[in-house]
Amino acid sequence: MSARMLRWSVYVLIAIGFAVACAFLSQWQFDRNETRAAQIELVERNYDAEPVELSSVIGADGALDPGDEWRPVTLRGEYLADEQLLARNRPHGGTSAFEVLVPFQDADGRIFIVDRGWVPPGEGSVPDAVPAPPSGEVEVTVRLRRGEQLPPSGRGAPEGQVPTINLPSIAGIVGGDVVTGAYGQLIEEDPRGEGSLGGFSSPTDDPGPHLSYAIQWILFAVMGFVFIGYIIRTEIVKHREEVEGRPAPEKRKRSRDRDADVEDELLDVR
Repeated sequence: MSARMLRWSVYVLIAIGFAVACAFLSQWQFDRNETRAAQIELVERNYDAEPVELSSVIGADGALDPGDEWRPVTLRGEYLADEQLLARNRPHGGTSAFEVLVPFQDADGRIFIVDRGWVPPGEGSVPDAVPAPPSGEVEVTVRLRRGEQLPPSGRGAPEGQVPTINLPSIAGIVGGDVVTGAYGQLIEEDPRGEGSLGGFSSPTDDPGPHLSYAIQWILFAVMGFVFIGYIIRTEIVKHREEVEGRPAPEKRKRSRDRDADVEDELLDVR
């Protein structure tokens, strides 16, 4: 195999490797697009559904079926205001706000964490004021949400606060029969508590750029082969031009010189 053919083979292998990487990245974006579409469909199905009793969605094991996230549920009981916690560094109002988590003891005896809303940060490490929940018998409607993971950095929070809405760790603080499969974002409560807290905006239905990114990776793979083909064709054309422009061999030149000498001798004889 000539050096040129060996070099072209390396070019093709590089193009194939690049195409394989592009195919992997394209499939990854297709998967993310499907996941995002499923999330949007779940919100559209559950977000504005009629509220149901908590026990009809979350059984004695406290687990939440992923298909029931965002579903509104109704609880009846009372807030455990003394066990209130603040979730810090929440992105609301263009700042790192606090979300107000209040344990709620349902009529069935279980304790369910209710996120009543958010308050802006104050001058120090706590908000300037946190509106109190209603006392006594209350009926609340919430949307079910899955709990969050603990921070990978291991960061903590001051007393009375939590770094994330991690339900098992909150259960360790509150005590009692705390539901750890889900918590609820407040929709309404009757009677209403003092003051007002910031509410929760509905999830966006933007599918994101994943599909366009997937198509772009496919185009990149094709362009890789086109680019390698262009390089090989350029080398072929350049080699052909070099061959065609190369001077004739010396042997032919000497042959032409002898022919010219013979013609000169014949002219001299005449």
